[in-house]
Amino acid sequence: MKIVHKGLVDYLPTFEAMKAFNASRDENTEDELWVVEHPPVFTQGLAGKPEHLLIRDDIPVVQIDRGGQITYHGPGQLVVYTMINFKRRKTSVRHIVSALENSIIATLAEYGIEAAADPKRPGVYVGERKIASLGLRIKDGSVYHGLALNVNMDLSPFTHINPCGYAGMEMTQIADYVSPAPGLTEVSDKLTKHLQKELV
Repeated sequence: MKIVHKGLVDYLPTFEAMKAFNASRDENTEDELWVVEHPPVFTQGLAGKPEHLLIRDDIPVVQIDRGGQITYHGPGQLVVYTMINFKRRKTSVRHIVSALENSIIATLAEYGIEAAADPKRPGVYVGERKIASLGLRIKDGSVYHGLALNVNMDLSPFTHINPCGYAGMEMTQIADYVSPAPGLTEVSDKLTKHLQKELV
C-alpha cells in the first residue's frame, strides 16, 4: 500500500482526483493512502440535510458522494483518503470501517488518549466528545474517501453545523490532551503505520 503525502490542498480538486484515480485504476493498481490537510470547508454527504448547516458564513459547502451528513475540514486536521480496491481484497465494508476506527484508536493510545468507537454513531470518541470522523464511498469495486482526525485546529466551525447530523455534538482534538500538541507529520506517520497493518 502506497502512502502519498499531498500536503495542504483544496478540497474540490482532491475530490475530483479521487474519482479520477478510481475511474482509471485496474486490478493491478496499487492501493494508496492519501494524507492531506484542507483549507476550511464543509462537506455534505449523500444523506445530508440542509438544516444541519446552522450558520452560513464564508466557508464553502461542497456536495459530495460519500455517505453521511455534514462535517468540517480545516487546517490542523489530519485527513487520510483510503484508495482501496474493494473487489481484490474480498472484504466487507464493516471490516474496513473497523480497520479505520482501530487505527485511530491505536494512534491516540500512543499519546495516552483513551478513545473508542460507538456502534450507534460513526467515528471515534473520547468519552462523549468526537475526535475523528469517517465517511466512505464504494463505487465500481473501489473504496474512497476515508477519515479525518482532529489534531490541533480551530474547532469553532463545528459549532456552525450539527456534526455528522448530531445536534450539539461536542468535538475534541489531540491538542486538548497533549501539550505541546504533536505535528500532523508525526501523527500521520503513526496513523498510516496502523492503517497498513489493519487494512489487510
